[in-house]
Amino acid sequence: MGKHLFIYGFGYVAAALSRRLTAKGWRVSGTHRRLDGAEAIRAAGAEPVLITPAGLRNGESLLDDVTHILGSAPPTDSGDPFIAVHGAALAALPGTLAWLGYLSTTGVYGDAGGDWVDEAAPLAPVHARGARRVAAEAAWATLGEESGAPAVIFRLPGIYGPGRSAFDNLRAGTAKRLVKPGQVFSRIHVADIAAAIEAALALTEGTVLNIADDEPAPPQDVVTYAAELLGIAPPPEIPFESAKAGLSAMALEFYGANRRIANGRMKEELGLTLAFPTYREGLKAILVGEGTAGGL
Repeated sequence: MGKHLFIYGFGYVAAALSRRLTAKGWRVSGTHRRLDGAEAIRAAGAEPVLITPAGLRNGESLLDDVTHILGSAPPTDSGDPFIAVHGAALAALPGTLAWLGYLSTTGVYGDAGGDWVDEAAPLAPVHARGARRVAAEAAWATLGEESGAPAVIFRLPGIYGPGRSAFDNLRAGTAKRLVKPGQVFSRIHVADIAAAIEAALALTEGTVLNIADDEPAPPQDVVTYAAELLGIAPPPEIPFESAKAGLSAMALEFYGANRRIANGRMKEELGLTLAFPTYREGLKAILVGEGTAGGL
């Protein structure tokens, strides 16, 4: 039987992964809820699968020939939506499932006061979304035990790439340089996420992996560098304290967690060399891919 990766929650990362795998002969399918979602999935080389409130259309029959599964949909208060509907059927598959993966978030770690955080750090999310991710990770790990397939948990920080970077915010006039002394964030280029997942497909034991680049950095530095590459002036710096009253609850949560994500286990277990070890290489590559010489 050929390799068939099924992705529940086909989004930005899934599209990058699909393009990478289908070029190497994989069959990839992914879920959608709307017709325009189906077209985006086909554009990435994958097969669209309709999902309804009751679960996958042709659910269990579709899963019969799936060899690898990647969960990418955010959990709800009721838990991981895929496992809630199809977990029992997956656990009962007759030995055809070779691998499970789940895209989680480094938000499960909470605030570390700017210190480095590796996969052995305690899980202490500072908001409900992070707590739901902790529960979803546990559910996927349990599914791995029940199905006999290794479950790999990927913890992702801020994701950027073509069409989703500081360039887009600068061009839209929405970029800000909020300065909170000592604040840093980790990030990762979408192409490096796809490369990490591809490498992890060969793992035969479950694990948890931080997928991050080598240089956590203050967010205003990224905006400044992107503006330099475009040949434009960056937006003015704004002290975080003076802007705090106007920020959304999500933005306040974002700035309330200060941590540096360590990626040593990723490199060791996957043998991965990052194509974009810092945001500088990543932003330059995006601009080259656009064929943009600078300016707006």
